[in-house]
Order: sequence, then structure tokens, then C-alpha cells
Amino acid sequence: MKIFTWHIHGSYLFYLSQGNYEIYIPTKPEKGEGYYGRGETFPFGKNVIEIPHDEVKDYDFDCILFQTNQNYLVDQYAIFSDEQRALPKIYLEHDPPRQHPTDTRHTVNDPDITLVHVTHFNRLMWDCGDTPTTVIEHGVTDHGQIYKGDLAKGIVVINNLPSRGRLLGFDIFKAVRGQVPVDLVGMGTEEWGLGEILHPQLPAFQSQYRFFFNPIRYTSLGLAICEAMTMGIPIVGLATTELSAVITNGENGFIHTDIDYLIEKMQLLLEDPELAATIGAKGRETAKGRFNIVRFSADWEQLFQNVCSRDTLVNNETKLIYHE
Repeated sequence: MKIFTWHIHGSYLFYLSQGNYEIYIPTKPEKGEGYYGRGETFPFGKNVIEIPHDEVKDYDFDCILFQTNQNYLVDQYAIFSDEQRALPKIYLEHDPPRQHPTDTRHTVNDPDITLVHVTHFNRLMWDCGDTPTTVIEHGVTDHGQIYKGDLAKGIVVINNLPSRGRLLGFDIFKAVRGQVPVDLVGMGTEEWGLGEILHPQLPAFQSQYRFFFNPIRYTSLGLAICEAMTMGIPIVGLATTELSAVITNGENGFIHTDIDYLIEKMQLLLEDPELAATIGAKGRETAKGRFNIVRFSADWEQLFQNVCSRDTLVNNETKLIYHE
């Protein structure tokens, strides 16, 4: 199958590209959002193919995968032919609603488009109108139980955290850092942290930290959390959005809405490396069952196949629901 999409979230596109299909992405010389091409950060395979934006109309595709309102409202009319715009279409929604947590109507309201949410929380909160929806939870590469935890610090992995403010918990990060040693990694974090660590080098780098801290108040379940869990790194985070349905407090991680409670648990992990390793190992088992790349790729392959064939499918095992 030939799938057209845009380069929006590099790590998600990398994991999406592990499936058995070809992904075509547009490029522009100025490399604006969605038009970066393959880039040099992720080791994409040969199935991720660049197309100059002004040549897109000359190609044949099986499905169009939108990922932003810009893609859906503007880009498709700028780069596709009329025939291409009639192709089967999927909208991949990465985030929960921003304007209002429960009463925001999604941009897409079309019974002929499948709307994919990356968490059950997101689907619960969006008003999707007449659009059929499904959930495909994250899948990440398993690098094995590489957790060492010999560095008595926590790590936070968020791009541009200082400029993204309260939503992603910059204030919480600063408050925690005043009481617990934590390092910040990500693009745009040089003033407050260590700057960017490229995705291929990140697993080995963060495996030395005692725990992974997620200060984000309101977002989807971050891929960085899934990656850390898969490595066996214990997770400490806010009991909000989808994370509250992933972590069982005190068993495979620590979550709470009380920051003081979380600080206590971080200090406990720093004092007790064996406890940290035990909790991290249980978190890894959770991640292996829930966020493995084989299941993720199979879900996407199945979705593409059924959307492209216009079949109606209800698959109770994977909880994928499609409507024709």
C-alpha cells in the first residue's frame, strides 16, 4: 500500500514506518511544518519516500493520512488533484482538545473519514460528530531491559519545555528541581537543561538515570514515556489524561496530582535503587504488552487495508471500529 502523509512528529512517523507499506512525504525547499522530508534525526528505512510538493499530483496513492488541521483544511487543496482528494482518508489526531476539554467539536465531521486517536482519553474527550473513530495506542521499539539507574537523578524529556509553559508543566519542573536533582533533555532546553539528545542516542543516555519524570498536565500519552517504560526506567508523573490508565500507583510507577507526594516518591527512588529497578521492571512488562511495535504496526496495517478496501470491520480483540 502507498500511504501519503506529512512529516509532523518525527518519532511517531518513525514508528509508523515500521509497518508493511510505503509512506510518501512531501518536501519544500524552505522545509516548513510537514515539509521537512526525512531529515537526519531518525533512521528511516527505504519505505519512507520524499516527493517535492509540486510533484505530488503526479503520483498514485492508496490512502491519505492527515495529521493536522493545516493538512486537512489547507494542504490537501494545495498539493492534491481532484482525483487524489477522492481517495480513502484517515485523520490521525495526536492531541486532546485544547479549547475546551469536553465540548470541543473536532475539525473533521465526515462519515467517510476515519478519525484515529492515539489514546482512549483523547477519544473520550473529543466531540467527533458523525466521524467514525478508533484508537491505535502507541507502539515503540524494544531496546531490551537496558536500565542501569546508577545516576542518582531523574530525567525529563520534553522538547521546548520552557516556551510551552504550564500546559507541559514547566512550573512543575522548576518546583521539583528545587528539591530533587532532575535533568531536562530536548530541543530548546539549553538554558534550563542539556539540550537535544538525538533519538537514536537517547535510550542509552537516559538508561543511566534513576527515574523518568513526566510533569505534563494535559496532553496525549507521550512516546517518551512509552520508550522509557520499555527500557525498564521507573516512571513518576501526574495522574492525568491517559497516564492514569497506564500506571498502577506504587506497582509499575508513581502517579498523583499532589506534587509533594511525587517529590517524596522521587526521593524514595533515589534512596532505594533496588526499589527503582523493581518498579521499572514491572513497568517494562506493562509496556511490552501494551506498547509493542508489532501490535502497533499490525493495527495500522489492518486499518489501512480496511479503509482502502472500504470494508466494515469490528475487531473486538484490537478494539478497532470502522464504519463505512
